[in-house]
Amino acid sequence: MPFFLTATISMLIVLGIMVLVHEAGHFIAAKAFGVRVEVFSIGFGTRLLGFRYGDTDYRICILPLGGYVKMAGELGGDGTMPLPASSSASAQEDDGPRVLDPGDLNAKPRWQRMIIGFAGPFANFILAFALMTGLYMMHNEVPKFLSQSAVLDFVPTNTPAARAGLQAGDKIIHFDGAPQDPTWNDVRIRAALNVNSLVPVTVQRIVNGQPKDIQTQVEIIDPTRGQDFSLSDSGLIPRMQSTPLKVAVVESGFPAAKAGLKAGDFIEEINGVALHSIPAVSAYLHQNGKKPVTLTILSHGKTSTLTVTPKWGDNGAGSMGYRLGFGAEPPPSTIEQMPFLAAARKSAISNYHYSGYILDVLHRLLTHRSEFQQLSGPIGIAQQTGQAVETDSLQPIIALMALISLNLGIMNLLPIPILDGGMITLLIIEGILRHDLKPEIKERLYQVAFVMLVLFFAFVMVNDVAKLNLFSGHKL
Repeated sequence: MPFFLTATISMLIVLGIMVLVHEAGHFIAAKAFGVRVEVFSIGFGTRLLGFRYGDTDYRICILPLGGYVKMAGELGGDGTMPLPASSSASAQEDDGPRVLDPGDLNAKPRWQRMIIGFAGPFANFILAFALMTGLYMMHNEVPKFLSQSAVLDFVPTNTPAARAGLQAGDKIIHFDGAPQDPTWNDVRIRAALNVNSLVPVTVQRIVNGQPKDIQTQVEIIDPTRGQDFSLSDSGLIPRMQSTPLKVAVVESGFPAAKAGLKAGDFIEEINGVALHSIPAVSAYLHQNGKKPVTLTILSHGKTSTLTVTPKWGDNGAGSMGYRLGFGAEPPPSTIEQMPFLAAARKSAISNYHYSGYILDVLHRLLTHRSEFQQLSGPIGIAQQTGQAVETDSLQPIIALMALISLNLGIMNLLPIPILDGGMITLLIIEGILRHDLKPEIKERLYQVAFVMLVLFFAFVMVNDVAKLNLFSGHKL
């Protein structure tokens, strides 16, 4: 099947599942509080097909990029806009008191309406947690280097490891209280137990063809304060494989693509330095700064060089740095099946970290520390889902679905009218004021927010198309 069809179909299926789960959260909460649900829709616009059961019309609409649950007392197909009091079918005459139908959303206490609003994002959080838990129970890939000898791949300057005299290629044979010839997993555990302290280290280095033991001390630091401990912060970057990095994907519009790097190429050296992992490459680029780098490439048995100038931007993991714009195949790994409790714990930790990354990206966008051009919309999602489903493993697509579900939940909690977070915010304001805002005010807020979201969506779509380089003279 052509990649275009694979990407499009996979995106529609993935987004359809995300929307179905999100709206099901609203639906279940609404039903639990006795709210009458009039429409349960996957997609917007013209109704294509569906059926009616009870009070609810279950439908699929022509525009599949979203969905909504319309409850009694709401206006339109966004699932959040309340009807003006005079428009309610249950209202009495204009000169009499307004009496709402018990199934009307506006007849329910504010705390129930807030729960209904939060239920959609909460369902997405539960889906992300369940997907990752199931993945870790069935197919948890553990990098092989963690159980192998602790050999350093690269030691950045101005790090504790560099100041201690450690060099690339050194093999750690003693590390604090770890066993003789510790593995990287042993080193990682002992390092985490000794944050903000000096750890005795002995490395074995080949000097003039002979092994030489060198004793030193390395300060273990953790700038994240327990949020995301990494050995790399102390300059201890593992050699994750003995073979060169193999390029898995090249991002269009980034320096690597413009220089001619292609998926399937092997990066043997960068400025004459052999690096065997993405963390090692990232550390080298950070040390090198904005200066151009020379890549030694092995492609189809032929060696060549490319000169690339790194670009400053978000590295996709919630932090800024110099990027070339390519992804590498993961290091060799083994498959293990985790018990439920261990898998659930790891899933919770993974989703917690991913949530932090998403919030950090949003903060950087709002503070102009990151570029809006890095955002991806439906086309970007289609490319990623297409690439994920074409792999031999279920792990990439399940992990991507969990990330999209988490992203959808967080974005919907933003305090923007039309979104669930906007509805919750207005309910909180009304609770503080102890009276409802005028329907006219709410309607104007929703109209302005709707226009802003449409413009934002259009911008992201244009940005997606621009990334495809449709008008570039380069051949793909």
